[in-house]
This record gives sequence, structure tokens and C-alpha cells, in this order.
Amino acid sequence: MKRTFIIAAFALMASVSALVSPASAKSAQNKEADRIETRDKLRRLLEVAGQEKGINIPFRQSDKQPFNFIGVKRDGLTNADLFEIVISVSDQQTIHFRVYPHYKDGYINVDKVKNSSGLMRLLLNFSDRNFLYWGADDSGDIFAGYTFTLESGFPAEAIKVVLYSIQPLDQFVGQMRPFVDGTSAPR
Repeated sequence: MKRTFIIAAFALMASVSALVSPASAKSAQNKEADRIETRDKLRRLLEVAGQEKGINIPFRQSDKQPFNFIGVKRDGLTNADLFEIVISVSDQQTIHFRVYPHYKDGYINVDKVKNSSGLMRLLLNFSDRNFLYWGADDSGDIFAGYTFTLESGFPAEAIKVVLYSIQPLDQFVGQMRPFVDGTSAPR
């Protein structure tokens, strides 16, 4: 009797595990399909919106990471040399914007500036007052960022608002200059 019960228990566990495994595999397939669909929608949006007046940023899909798009904003800037934009579609139903200002032919790195604690305080203050938040990546390079969650669908119009918000970031690079190299922004 005991042996029959143990055999039945193992049989039940084997059938439950067989039922659960395909469901989780299908869930992973659905997540990947959703991610690909989001990337394709984002590509189409960036192709059109990137050409709009006030945005004027050509985007391309990254060669190294197929779920990233790279753009460079060069025109209309007084303080930054350019803005490098990286837009990532994550596997967690989010879209991440990272806008890296380039100043004097390179990234602004908190470890290489004249006054790093002053710059970090300024970035915290910017995060409190600005539409985009400010941060530093693992290597210390600063960026402005925004993250979208996709629970309510693809946020096409909101993405365009973020794209229009990139050029005005130039004024904040001007405010960073005393901490970066001791110079002041042109008036």
C-alpha cells in the first residue's frame, strides 16, 4: 500500500511538471515576441519622429545589441558638442532612454571633472527639477534618462515628448561647466 502511494505521488509530480514546463516556455516565447514587437514599433516611430523639426536626430539599430537604438544630436547646441542617445527595449516591458552629453570631445565623467562632489550635487538637484532624471552609469559617465513601462501599451506620443526634450538639455550642460572644467556657459 505504501509503495503504491509513493509510485502514485511520483506519477502525479511528473505529470504536473510536464504541464508546468511548456507553460513557462510559452511565457518566455511570448515575452520575446512582445519585446520584438515593441522594438519594431519603436524603430518605425524613430524613423519618422527623428526627422521632425525640433528633434532632428537620425537613429539606427545598434550592431552590438539588437534591442538598442543609437542616435546623435548635433545641431542647435551651445554648450555640449553633441548628445549621444541610447534607447533600449528591455525584456521587462520597459523602454529606457539614456542621453549622454559630450563635452570637449568626450563623455562627462564624475571621476574626471574638476569638482565631482559639486557636479553630483547639481545632478541631484537637476533630477528634482527636470523632466528627465540625471545619473551616472557604471563607468561614471553622466546621462539624462527616462524610463517607460509598457503596461498601458506603446507610448508613442510620450516617446516623442522625450525626444523633443533632448535639445533643451544643453542649458544644463552649461550649468555643469564650472564643475567640469571651471569655465562658465556663454550667455
